[in-house]
This record gives sequence, structure tokens and C-alpha cells, in this order.
Amino acid sequence: MDVNLAHLLQEQARRRPQARALIDGTGRSARSVTFAELDVRAGRAAALLRRQGLAAGDRVLTFHPMAAELYVAIAAFLRTGLIAAFVDPSAGRAHIERCCALAPPAALLATPKAHLLRLVSPALHRIPVKFATGIGAPGAVRWVASRDLPVEAEPVACAAETPALATFTSGSTGAPKMAVRTHSFLRRQHGVLAELQQLGDDDIVLSTLPIFVLSHIAAGACTLIPSVDVRHPGKVRAGPLLRQTAEQGVTCIEGSPALLDRMTHQAAAAAFTLPRVNKVFTGGGPVFPALMQRIRALAPNAQITAVYGSTEAEPIAHLDLEEMTAADSDASAEGAGLLAGRPVPAADVRVLPDEWGRPLSSLTREEFERRVLPAGAAGEIVVSGPHVLAGYWQGQGDAETKFRVEDTVWHRTGDAGYFDSRGRLWLLGRCMARVEDARGVIYPFAVECAAQRHAEIKRAAFVAHRARRLLVVELYGSVKDDLSGRLLREMEWAHIDEVRVLRHLPVDKRHNAKIDYGALRRMLD
Repeated sequence: MDVNLAHLLQEQARRRPQARALIDGTGRSARSVTFAELDVRAGRAAALLRRQGLAAGDRVLTFHPMAAELYVAIAAFLRTGLIAAFVDPSAGRAHIERCCALAPPAALLATPKAHLLRLVSPALHRIPVKFATGIGAPGAVRWVASRDLPVEAEPVACAAETPALATFTSGSTGAPKMAVRTHSFLRRQHGVLAELQQLGDDDIVLSTLPIFVLSHIAAGACTLIPSVDVRHPGKVRAGPLLRQTAEQGVTCIEGSPALLDRMTHQAAAAAFTLPRVNKVFTGGGPVFPALMQRIRALAPNAQITAVYGSTEAEPIAHLDLEEMTAADSDASAEGAGLLAGRPVPAADVRVLPDEWGRPLSSLTREEFERRVLPAGAAGEIVVSGPHVLAGYWQGQGDAETKFRVEDTVWHRTGDAGYFDSRGRLWLLGRCMARVEDARGVIYPFAVECAAQRHAEIKRAAFVAHRARRLLVVELYGSVKDDLSGRLLREMEWAHIDEVRVLRHLPVDKRHNAKIDYGALRRMLD
């Protein structure tokens, strides 16, 4: 059976050719691309790829920000059976070299600025075929050359396990891992996302999550690519973003908690609301109740959903704001952690004893069920399902994050949590960040969620440092009263030795939302 994802994209071009697929707001003025235009441009780009000798199965390393050109390129890659490979350039030259050594690319597609990396990266310099968008780059084929080529109409036939997208990440050892999404996997993930988001033909989605845009196109929704640097969601200029959202008639917003934090604070200061927005999805880091309430003030008519997931399993669980109760908030303030909600129907989610850092061997179904913890017991969250990646390229990283239960591959999230008596999942933070001392075991979210109830706290991190329990906070502004004293009194149950205030807490580079505990400990030394 041919499962090429390009067929789903073409289906929308046939069904609604003149409807907008993309609104590219990254330039001086917004540019609209219809489904028909996207299909034609992708067909011409596919012809250019073939003329340069690329064939199905070749990897194209792609350094390009979110823009219409990126999705034309990805659609062309899918159509020709090429693999779009992504690595974060900010990870450094050494990481790029290791990634290229693990899976050598046949081609490079990059902006003129990104092509400058070839001057310092031998691996990039050795890539045989190079394409440059925009004004071009020396030694690279200009991407705009495709405009004069005939449309290559039909996508190549793809089997279920034909690779489509590859993203490089680093494991706990620092060695690169390549997560490969096949055409059938992307179709399954699209099905899960479509069921969760319920997007329709009339929806306009503001998105800062690059891969999800493919699902929106397949669903027939229009995506607004905003005029912000999505690589740094915690630093975006929220004022122009809010105006662009209103001007373009956005009905759905999806982005990281850091992005929504910026938008909600700017909106509150300007008494600005987005009444046309009817859905908001946020994830990629902890989504605290206070943020969800601020989103409610920004988008008063929206269904607000926190989504829990990971690169390997997206989504896992979700929580609508209306499902949270006062009792849930009280429990979080007393150390219960962060409510993530119910697993999506496609995900089988369990909690096992926390043995993070120790590989798990294959288990029989009976052995696995004996290990599964009952409701209320905290441990490591594991997940399986049709939209969960079964492994990494060449098995690099499988030992630390995968295990088998008979014929089923399970993914170890590395997150601690538990189910409550109602079947809802609560998160406690990273397994590797747990604090264990003579006073017992405590996970970071238990403390951090309680601290985040204070409106003046932007971020909070709970760590063990030199045999002491520290709560480290970053503030939105200055605090006149004794915040440290208040926190110590309120959270006596956590046995915190000291509260420290830092100007900035280190966070992950991708979503700017998750505490980088290793970097924080280095700052504290």
C-alpha cells in the first residue's frame, strides 16, 4: 500500500485549491499560499531535486526557519521520497559534525546565512549537493531555479516504513540520536493530532511548532507562520505577535508555555484580548495552572488545553482548563505535582518503578503487568502506541529509552509521575532530577508547582546542592515583602533549606520552558 504523506497534502489541493494553506508572516508583509500553489511549487521543486541527481532514500540536511519555502521544500522531499533531516545549528559545530558522521546527508538546503557554516564545518563542506534559498550562496544551486521547471505531479510510491523526516537530538551521553519518522508514522501521528485538535476548513492556526504544520495542511486548516524567531520563544516581541494574530483572524494558537507567557503578560499590560481564538494548545514544557488562567484572560472564548508529550511520543496526555478543580489546585500546592490530564486514546501509558539510568530488558506481558505501579504510586512514565517511535537510527539511544514487552516496543519518557484514582496523569518532573537524602525522596515538580502559584515567580527550580535542598526562583520583577519566608512557611513539608533568587534560570534551547538542572547546578557552584 502506498502511504506517501504527500498524497494527503495533494488531496487538499484537489479539494480546496484556492483556499489558503499558509500565511507567511515572516517578511515585511504577509504572503498567502493556497493549497494549489503549494502543490505546484512543491512539484517544481521536486523536479529540481531530481535534476540534481537526488533519489528516494537520500537525506537532505535542512537549515531553514519556519517560512513558506520550508514547507514547499518538505512537500517536495515527501513527493520524491527524500528524507528531510533537521539538526539545531545552535547545538554547535561539534554536534553537527557528529550528526553528519552518524547519517551522512546527500544534500543541504539552507538559507544564505546558514551556508556560512560551511566555512567552519568540514562535514557540511563535504555534502555533495547544496541548495540555497533567497539570494543564493556560492557553490549552491539557487532554490528559485525551480520556478522555471515543469511540475512533477505524482509522488513516488512509499512503503509503510519508508523514512520521511529525521531529527537529531542528544542523549544523556551527549552522543547524537536520530529520530526517524516514517510516512506511515506521520500519517498515524496526524490522525492522533487531528482527533485532539479538531481543526476545520475555517481554522487559521498560529503555530510555532514546525512539524505540526504538516498535520494542519493535511487537515485542510490554514497556518499562520508568525513574524517571530521561533528558536527563542521565551524572548519574542509579544506586541507585534498579538497584533498579527488579531489582524489575520487566528482561531487557534499552539506554542510553548514560554511563548504564551510572553503573550499573556503583554496582553494583560495592554488590556488586549483575542475574542476570535477558540482553541489554544500549549506544551513542550510544564504548563502551570497560573499560565492557563492568564491564557483564559487573553482568549476568553477559547478551549485551553495543556498537552504532554515528547519528541518520541506526541501527544501522550492532555488537560483542558475546565477540567481542573479547586481541589486539584490545592493538591498541587501541597506537593501533588502538575496535573497532565488523561492519556489520548491512542496512547497506552503506565508507571513503572523509577529505575532511570538502568536499561530494562525484554519482559513478558505477565512480568510487565506485575511491575506496573498502582494509582497513587510514583515512578517512571512509559508509553506505547501507534504514534510512538519504536527506536532510533541504528539503535543509537535505544538501550536507555526503549524496552520490549513481547512484540510491543515501549518508550521510557524519563519523566516521573503517577495516576490518580480518576485515571488522570500527574507529573513530578525528570527522574534524573529527583532529590534523595536522609529526609526522603522528592521530585522537583512537587515543589516547583507549589512555588509557581505565586504570581511574582516566573520560574522555579528545586535542586539538591551540597547536601542542601534549594528552591531557586526567577521573578517577573522585584518583590518587596519576604518572599523567601513565605515560601519556606508554606512549603514546610518539602524541608527546603534555602530559597535563592537568580536573575535568570537556565532553560532548554528548543522551547525555553524546561529547567536545565545541570546548567543550574553549575551556576550554583
